[in-house]
Amino acid sequence: MKVMVVDDSKTVRMYHGSLLKEMGYEVIEAENGMEAMEKSLDGDIALYLVDVNMPIMDGYSFVQEIRKEPGYATTPIIMITTQTHDEDRVEAFKVGANLFETKPIKPEVLKNYLSILI
Repeated sequence: MKVMVVDDSKTVRMYHGSLLKEMGYEVIEAENGMEAMEKSLDGDIALYLVDVNMPIMDGYSFVQEIRKEPGYATTPIIMITTQTHDEDRVEAFKVGANLFETKPIKPEVLKNYLSILI
């Protein structure tokens, strides 16, 4: 199963990617929402981990756009960000995210989320 990690930080992509690989998932990385949109056209993504603040296309815009794609209208999306304000959480849910977590996500929390969402 493919999981896409969308974050402009290489360190964060590597961290989340290593956790996912240990859990047996195939990992695809994208540096921003635009790259994630392009890579989503190539394959069947089972779940997304998405940062909020990114250049070119931020996380909110990405989630809003990917939800318009018939194949991804219900694909689970976890927004993982340093943003901790209530309005950030509300915005994430408004655009279509399933869950909202602050960085860094704990491995056991991610594992539990994946077992529920996939």
